[in-house]
Amino acid sequence: MSVARTQIAGNAQKGTTQARAIVKQVLSGDTLIVRGQPKGGPPPEKHIHFSNVIAPKLARRSNPNIHDSVDTNDEPFAWQSREHLRKKVIGREVYFVIEHEVDGRLSYGTVYLGTDSNGLNLVEMQVMEGLVDVRKVNVRSDNVEHAKLITLEDQAKVAGKGKWVEPRPDHAIRDVSWTIDNVRNFVDSFHGQPVPAVIEFVRDGSTMRASLANDHFVTFMLSGVKCPTRKRDTEDQSKESMEPFAAEAKFFVESRLLHRDVKIILEGVSNQNLMLATVLHPNGNITEMLLQEGFARCVDWSITSYTQGPEKLRALEKKAKERKVRIWKDYVPKNQEICPSEKEFSGKVIQIVNADAIAVKTVSGDVRTIHLSSVRPPRFEDVTFKKEKDATSDGKSTGKSLEDQIVKKERSRPLYDVPYMFEAREFLRKKLIGKKVNLTVDYLKEASAAEGTKPAFPERTCATVRCAGINIAEALVSKGLVKVVRHRQDDDARSSSYDVLLAAEQRAIKTGKGVNSKKEPPIHRVADVSGDVAKARQFLPFLQRAGRSEAVVEYVFGGSRLKLYIPRETCLITFLLAGIECPRGTRNGALGLIPGDPYADDALALTKENCMHREVMVEVEAIDRAGNFIGWLFVDGVNMSQLMLENGLSRLHFTAERSNYYRALQAAEESAKLKNKNMWKDYEEPKEEIVEEPTERKANFRGVCVTEVTPQLRVYCQFTDEGGKLDMLTEQMRNMLLSDPPLPGSYHPGVGDFCVALFSVDSQWYRARVEKVESADRIHVKFIDFGNKEIVTSSRVSSLPSDYSTNILPSQAHEYALALVKPPEDTDSLHEAFQALCELVGASQFLVNVEYKDGGMEYVTLVSPASGGDRDVGQCLVADGFCTVAKRGEKRLHKLLSEYYNAQDKAKKQHLNLWRYGDITDDDASEFGYRKN
Repeated sequence: MSVARTQIAGNAQKGTTQARAIVKQVLSGDTLIVRGQPKGGPPPEKHIHFSNVIAPKLARRSNPNIHDSVDTNDEPFAWQSREHLRKKVIGREVYFVIEHEVDGRLSYGTVYLGTDSNGLNLVEMQVMEGLVDVRKVNVRSDNVEHAKLITLEDQAKVAGKGKWVEPRPDHAIRDVSWTIDNVRNFVDSFHGQPVPAVIEFVRDGSTMRASLANDHFVTFMLSGVKCPTRKRDTEDQSKESMEPFAAEAKFFVESRLLHRDVKIILEGVSNQNLMLATVLHPNGNITEMLLQEGFARCVDWSITSYTQGPEKLRALEKKAKERKVRIWKDYVPKNQEICPSEKEFSGKVIQIVNADAIAVKTVSGDVRTIHLSSVRPPRFEDVTFKKEKDATSDGKSTGKSLEDQIVKKERSRPLYDVPYMFEAREFLRKKLIGKKVNLTVDYLKEASAAEGTKPAFPERTCATVRCAGINIAEALVSKGLVKVVRHRQDDDARSSSYDVLLAAEQRAIKTGKGVNSKKEPPIHRVADVSGDVAKARQFLPFLQRAGRSEAVVEYVFGGSRLKLYIPRETCLITFLLAGIECPRGTRNGALGLIPGDPYADDALALTKENCMHREVMVEVEAIDRAGNFIGWLFVDGVNMSQLMLENGLSRLHFTAERSNYYRALQAAEESAKLKNKNMWKDYEEPKEEIVEEPTERKANFRGVCVTEVTPQLRVYCQFTDEGGKLDMLTEQMRNMLLSDPPLPGSYHPGVGDFCVALFSVDSQWYRARVEKVESADRIHVKFIDFGNKEIVTSSRVSSLPSDYSTNILPSQAHEYALALVKPPEDTDSLHEAFQALCELVGASQFLVNVEYKDGGMEYVTLVSPASGGDRDVGQCLVADGFCTVAKRGEKRLHKLLSEYYNAQDKAKKQHLNLWRYGDITDDDASEFGYRKN
């Protein structure tokens, strides 16, 4: 009889159900689960028990939800009975006739292999092989089928088949292991080799239970993927719901693997002590099939365990996303599109920006900051800190972590304070600086605005960086110097080698490297002497005696200004290139930003490219007033001062004349001038011009008032035509200080600061400048509008209001020296000349004329208008024998110089003061050693 393929009918009466179905599962030697063909919904299933026979019972595991439930063992040949039937029928089409049902649940009947009753009778097959018992009770005497089964059983007994074999072999009963004491050791014992197994149960598309050939039952998850599954209701934990496509994924796996002979590769263990495995079937790899059909997604936490390579899994997932199949039906790519021309490029590394970022100079000359994809720098929380005991009497632990023990600095120094940050930077510096790298841009990270304590970040280019074929991010992760970022599952913005990074991190964790180590991290104690004059002076002798010292360039501020780390002294210093004067960049000034000099950016770029993060040699010569070290810096034997001059990005400084490198520096500058490089692009060789020295003295007298005379015979003068401005400013300043007096002790003066101070004579406020601070009661100030000095206490000084600073009105006291006047050398005579000068200047007004300049000082004639004619103060000092004439060779001064010599001759003849004991000039007679040139 031919029966059409139909759905399985339920609750049928005796002998009324005849159908064809597919065997889904074999529960025992006499029980099958079959399923019909789905029509728009889940396939119907039916349990069928063989009529008139009983199979040996299989071992069962105790149910923790049932009281007094215990494990049971196999009855003899129970496993063989089940396996014989399973291998014969699993996944194949059968024809069955239901003879009767009990309570609508248990269906008893006969099953034939094939599409009709002409196929192999499975009940008779099991009896003939001696793998089931024929029922002896409650059987009708006219049951022809039962009589035939009895005959077949007798034949099996005679033949000694199956359970009727004598004596019973040892393998008739399995030694079943339901639990495994050490899961990780169990997995490792197979060494990644495929193990024969049978899939016994499918919980969901990616979680199954299998029986291994060694009678172990294991529950495992597929490595690298996760299927939709059941999830509990967050409000009512007793309720469960199915994620979309969970049922379809489970059916997909069941229809292909349930009770099939497969091979399993045990690959790892999850955090929940669940095994990770890959199932291999002759028809394909179920993991890859699930991804291809959109039933599963890749999961980062286990994909590194997939021994056949995660790249294929990622590729299959990507294709499923592009097809938008099943779980990806609403998929929308989130990462930004990258221009193909910008996807891959190469360049030279010129700076290590951070433990996960570098600056690369491309072929076109652009400098780009590149962040390593999917990694982040180390943090305090990455390190397992050990607790130390305080040296207390009871010896109890204080519970302080290393992070608590780190001394908090005024300036944050993550490079040295964050554990392993310095090691990560050093690894990148030694591997990459100055080297060519190949970059593959993986994604662009969008700019983020500042939120609370979180800083704002610009858009970042994240790429995979390779140097000499080595993935730099992987190398960092392998050494435990950075951590891998855990991206969201729906985030495609990740490294193209993300799985490689995850695998490297697992190795680093397993071996306890870097931030994964249980040991205390290294601590770097580095003294930062930048800008600290006192500390700089302490380090100066050591660095000078060392000659050439090794250093690492930490930062480049400008063309000639760098920050160096000296390993030998474990200190950071600010270093200035000696012998050159570089253009300065944009900087802050008293009135705001000061624009940078031409070619300042070019000088900075050259120094940064050649020096940044390089190992260099330095020779320290001196320090300046701000505590900056000055000296020579060599990169691969090249003097950076000379290189800057050769490229026309600096000028030769006069201090280079006393160095050993002067000639080389001078030649470098001359070469740049001849080639018209940069600063010298408009330079022309100066033509020799014969300048005739002026023969006439210039007289440009200006009225002044002498405010102060120094013991060195210097005078301070105020211009009479500027006096009104000073009086007005001083009066306004005093009124302001009177209405809002400064709080005593609130001002802490520093050397060089402009301030206001109370003059002891009249107790009035005047503008001043701090020259020295001995203590709070001894502050040396100089009154900048008068030239006099005084020692005051801290209560008599205050900060100078900005409305009355030197930017509003410059210092009014101008310092001059007397022209053609040579002060005496001995102290007593100099004091007498000082007294005479004080009497000469008095309180009257004078006329002043600048005659010449020498060493930055202006030398003047100071003339007092009188009724009897002008009186030259300097000439009076010479005429009275208090001073001698200073020799000058200018032609324009010959007439004035002769007048001074005439005055000096008169003083000689009259033996006045210096000449009281005769001629004090040097004797130029030959007997005293004089030689005419």
